[in-house]
Amino acid sequence: MPTYRYECASCEAIHEYVQAMSEKRKRKCPDCGGKLERLIGGGGGVLLKGSGFHNTDYRSKSYHDAAKKDAPPGPKSGDSKKGAKSDKKPKKKSD
Repeated sequence: MPTYRYECASCEAIHEYVQAMSEKRKRKCPDCGGKLERLIGGGGGVLLKGSGFHNTDYRSKSYHDAAKKDAPPGPKSGDSKKGAKSDKKPKKKSD
């Protein structure tokens, strides 16, 4: 259900209500009893990310090459084990 914003003409208070589209408009301010005006909102923006969207799946080869060049370098194959500390805790000696 969408969220509708109303502004009171008398006290200028802003109220938000979650209403079904078929529900009647609010007419009376709950604070002062003045007339409510429904505000026109911009709505939620849509961001298409990930695979499966035209915007990301069909980019040009030059875009993908530039993205690979700008990506931070990953660890080299031999570097991951050199100098790495063990996550294992030393065993305690029992008395």
